[in-house]
Amino acid sequence: MANIVTALKLLFDRPNEPMVSPKGDNQVVFQLTEQHLDDKYKSNGIEINNRFGKDKPIIPLKELKTLPQFPKAKRLPSDADFSILLPAHQEMADEVIDALLAVPENQLPEFLSTCVYARVNLNPQLFNYCYSVALLHRKDTKNVPLQNFAETFPSKFVDSKFFSQARESAALAKQGAPRVPIIIPRDFTANDLDIEHRLAYWREDIGINLHHWHWHLVYPFSATKREIVAKDRRGELFFYMHQQVIARYNTERLANQLARAKKFSDFTEPTPEPYYPKLDSLTSSRSYPPRQANMRWSDLNRPVDGLVVTIADMNRWKRNLEEAIATGMVKLPNGSTQPLDIDTLGNMVESSILSPNRDYYGTLHNNGHSFAGYLHDPDHRYLESFNVIADEAVNMRDPFFYRWHAFIDDLFQKFKESNNVRRYTRSELSNPGVQITNAKIVNSNGAADNTLHTYWMQSDVDLSRGLDFSDRGPVYARFTHLNYRPFRYVIDVDNTGSARRTTVRIFIAPKFDERGLPWILSDQRKMFIEMDRFVVPLNAGKNVITRESTESSLTIPFEQTFRDLSSQGSDPRREDLASFNFCGCGWPQHMLVPRGTESGMLFDFFVMLSNYDLDAITQPEGVAPLSCTEASSFCGLKDRLYPDKRNMGFPFDRPSSSAANIQDFILPNMFLADVSIRLQNTVEINPRNAKN
Repeated sequence: MANIVTALKLLFDRPNEPMVSPKGDNQVVFQLTEQHLDDKYKSNGIEINNRFGKDKPIIPLKELKTLPQFPKAKRLPSDADFSILLPAHQEMADEVIDALLAVPENQLPEFLSTCVYARVNLNPQLFNYCYSVALLHRKDTKNVPLQNFAETFPSKFVDSKFFSQARESAALAKQGAPRVPIIIPRDFTANDLDIEHRLAYWREDIGINLHHWHWHLVYPFSATKREIVAKDRRGELFFYMHQQVIARYNTERLANQLARAKKFSDFTEPTPEPYYPKLDSLTSSRSYPPRQANMRWSDLNRPVDGLVVTIADMNRWKRNLEEAIATGMVKLPNGSTQPLDIDTLGNMVESSILSPNRDYYGTLHNNGHSFAGYLHDPDHRYLESFNVIADEAVNMRDPFFYRWHAFIDDLFQKFKESNNVRRYTRSELSNPGVQITNAKIVNSNGAADNTLHTYWMQSDVDLSRGLDFSDRGPVYARFTHLNYRPFRYVIDVDNTGSARRTTVRIFIAPKFDERGLPWILSDQRKMFIEMDRFVVPLNAGKNVITRESTESSLTIPFEQTFRDLSSQGSDPRREDLASFNFCGCGWPQHMLVPRGTESGMLFDFFVMLSNYDLDAITQPEGVAPLSCTEASSFCGLKDRLYPDKRNMGFPFDRPSSSAANIQDFILPNMFLADVSIRLQNTVEINPRNAKN
């Protein structure tokens, strides 16, 4: 009998294929019972299942005493697309997640049987979301890795032409032909006649979109069980993660001679940016609708999605949020008030179930995605589904995502700039006795210091696990993406006090704005992107701190997005190579460094050694040790407190009380240097790609 972890992993395999058919490369068969058959297979499902099971590994399923009912979730047709941003879909997901979490801990055979029942009876995208959230939030499934979402639902990342080529490749490979990767063009959604297409390499990057999808799995905004949502500082993390995304995106815009993203704050103005995603859903067999230029928001009247929202509602919620920001007080349902903080504001703006008064402050962020997602059919008269901006897995592909989030970030920045947020004192910023005497970036390849190098790489992703009803065996899609040459930080420190610990905080920001002028700090602080944050011991006297770029607290390993396929020999998916225990949530390693320009784009390189006495967090006792290195800056730590007591983004999360520019801001425990990021406009093949 295959072990239970293998069985749970196989539930990600080929999501649109029925459970009566074998799963995985080893053709494992789940031994179904009558209760695990949907209506389509009631008459002959057991016979088909048994026929497949001859000479194949078998996974027996436990008979369930009580079957989950899923009265809401079953309303979503199996061939519909799913979005957690739609209220009706949220209710469905809450119902399914409740059922999967209700199975007692350490009763994995019962959990597996319940999951199989859910997979058989529910929409495949809905099941994948709920199953992933359940695996992340059950204590007994922490060792079950989530399948790379691009490998499970490839139609969210490649156009429909890929699939006919993929099935041809799989069929020919069965006859002994080499498995030649299918090239995904860099310009398959538009060309540079559309100036926004200059950023397509960034917006449409697989790793960036997977980051966003996985973050929202770890930090869902809706659940019946409050503890699933109520993670430490999750509202503040919603603000900070998205703020950093906007800062990184605006940095890429400057590198491409474009101005920063303009916030979308007038809900009656047209949306000038068109977007044609050219993606076809394998679940619904329909295309994501495009958005033409200059379309306008309309009141949403889509009861089927639980969406009956007007533009007047959005303006009212916006005013109420701005009132809370201006007064520093939150109105509660009972008429009383409480002080506003950044964590509460994050939960109000999104909004999550943690919002202290959802009726009054509404659901501004989520409904903004829905308004933009239904520009083409706001009242469901054409029976159209949403476009990519309303799908968490792919909405970062859309240029409007960044205009909407520029508006959302502006709400947070207004709060940070208000008199209700105290400016940092010198004692909070300083670290007595600690002085940085030098800090530099050293390239691993021996190139000049303080110059970072980016380039284009072509990497393969095996998408066969999402190719339903086709021959088994890997099918490779070859994506072109940005990458950088590895480097390390070298920081010289003089500690005149006793031995201690310190938190190293590393940021970079473009040195000049879109007009080529030096920044004022009140603007540049919003452009500083975090590169790393870590704690080190300091000895008395002189110290040298070194840190590799690949150790960043922001990023997940390169192999999570682009698995190492080169060493797998005759078996392209050997289990020992596929079982790397990914933490999952984090910024993609290959996108750590901004693109820069061919001539070299200047950045301010900022290093700070903060006072650890003001940084330290005491973690709760009895928590199991981490099974892998987590990207804590954007994602926190599983089952733990956020590992930094300071405000997220410190020291740039709020205006300075006195400094007009970054040079005026520097204290002895800080260091500022110029670095250049130079794009080598060449394409290299990833040496980890599969060998034919």
